[in-house]
Amino acid sequence: MPEVSIRPPAARDEADWRRLWTGYLDYYETTVPDAVYASTFVRLLGDDPEDFNGLIALVDGKAMGLTHFLFHRHCWKIENVCYLQDLYVVPDARCTGLGRKLIEAVYAAADANGTPAVYWLTQDFNAAGRRLYDRIGKQTPFIRYNR
Repeated sequence: MPEVSIRPPAARDEADWRRLWTGYLDYYETTVPDAVYASTFVRLLGDDPEDFNGLIALVDGKAMGLTHFLFHRHCWKIENVCYLQDLYVVPDARCTGLGRKLIEAVYAAADANGTPAVYWLTQDFNAAGRRLYDRIGKQTPFIRYNR
């Protein structure tokens, strides 16, 4: 049985984190400039409660997945809510329960923060992800619009 650990990223994880986040961005057929990689990683390591948080999943010591999440205020609640922005597991580790463990780790971080509501978005074509999300979350009727 492989050893799985999930923890916040550290400075030494930058190359692994970058590889994982690049895989996530590639899946959604998008890119970001190097300056965004740099600023995102610095924010992940910071202690500003307004910035987002991250977790890296390691399987037998190798970085195989990540998630980014953010606590923020909400007009319909007194307590903050948690937006799970990014979730990625390398293709070789999909369908092993690693994605579920990452989401559950975000749930635990939200609970520890006194933030009971966690939400996320995905694209309609993300069939594999949606199978997991249907088991671990509740789909809402909301439709997203962008400027």
